[in-house]
Amino acid sequence: MQQQPRANRSTIILAILLLAAAGIHWYAANDQRVEASYATKIYPGIASFFRMILGAVPFSIGDLLYAIVFLLLVWKMTRLVFLWKKKRINKVRSIRSLLVALLGVYILFNILWGLNYNRKAIHEQMGFGRSPYSKEELIAINGLLLQQVNACKNSLSNGSDSYPTSRELFLKAVNIYDRAAQQYPLFTYKNVSIKPSLFGWLGNYLGFSGYYNPFTGEAQVNTQVPSFLQPYVVCHEMAHQLGYAKENEANFAGYIVATASGDSLFMYSAYFDLFLYANRNLYRTDSVAANALLQQLTPEVKKDMELLRRYYKRYENPVEPVIRWAYGKYLEANRQPMGMLSYSEVVADLVGYYKKFGKIGGG
Repeated sequence: MQQQPRANRSTIILAILLLAAAGIHWYAANDQRVEASYATKIYPGIASFFRMILGAVPFSIGDLLYAIVFLLLVWKMTRLVFLWKKKRINKVRSIRSLLVALLGVYILFNILWGLNYNRKAIHEQMGFGRSPYSKEELIAINGLLLQQVNACKNSLSNGSDSYPTSRELFLKAVNIYDRAAQQYPLFTYKNVSIKPSLFGWLGNYLGFSGYYNPFTGEAQVNTQVPSFLQPYVVCHEMAHQLGYAKENEANFAGYIVATASGDSLFMYSAYFDLFLYANRNLYRTDSVAANALLQQLTPEVKKDMELLRRYYKRYENPVEPVIRWAYGKYLEANRQPMGMLSYSEVVADLVGYYKKFGKIGGG
C-alpha cells in the first residue's frame, strides 16, 4: 500500500523536471533573450556568489565534488548490477530514478552556467564581423602571429622574467584582466576563484590543461603542463568564468586579455597557442606553406615546440582519444558542431578582428 504513493510522487517529480527542462530548451532557443537576461544579469550574480564563497579555499572544492560523485556512481552501478542479477530490482522505478537524476543535473547545469552556450557571440559584443576566411588571409595571420611569437620569446630570453609559481601566476592573471577591462569592460572580473587541479596527473593522460566547474564556479588549471602554456590556459578558464562557454570564444577572450597585458609571459603564451591553431588550420589546406612558416620560428621557440611534442608523446595512451571523442560529442550537443575542432575556430575570430581593427593583439 505504501509503494503506490511513492510511485506517484516520483512520477510527479519526473513530470515537473521534464517541464522545467522543456522550458530551458525553449528559453535557450533565442540568443538575444539569453544575452539580455541570463548572460548579463542572472549569471554574473550566480558566478560572483560562488567565486566569493569558494575563492578563499586554497584547493578545488569542485574536484572533491567530482571525486565523491564518481565514487557514488561506482557504488550505485555495482549495487545495481548485483540487484539486477539477483532479480531484486524494480526496473521501472530504477529507470525513473535515473531520469530524475539526469534531468536534475541538466537543469542545474544550465541554470548555473550552461545557458551561456546560447548567448550572443563575442564577435558581436566586440563589434567585428566573422566569416569564412581565405587561404591567403590565413597565411597572412600565420605570418603576423609568427612575428609576435618570435619577438615575445626574444624578449623573455633577453629579460629577467621567469615563470612564476601557480599562486603568482593566478594573481598576475587577475591583474591582467583588470587592465584589459579598462579597454574592454566585458572582461571585468571580480572575486577570484582559480585553483590548481587536484587531478593534474590524470589530466596529462586524458588530455586536459584546464577546465571550469559549472557547479562551483571554480577555474582549475593543470599546473603540470609545460609552463609556457599555463598563462594562456589561466586566461582561457577565467573567460569561461565570465560566461564565455564556447571554446573558441573562451580562447579569443583569453587571447585578447593576454595580448593586451604588456606582460611577456602572457603575451608569448597566447601568441604561441594561437600560432599553433592557425598553423594547423593552414596545414589542412597547404602543408607546404604551413611547414615553411614553422621553419621561421626562432631556435628558442622551436625548443618549446619540441618540449610540447615530448610532453604529448610521454602521456600517449589508448584512453585519451576516447575522452576527446566523448568531449567532442558534448561540444557538438552544445552548439559547437565542429566538436574538438571548435577550439581552432578562434582563428576565424582573430581574422575578423584583424580585418576590423588592423591588429592581431588586444593592446
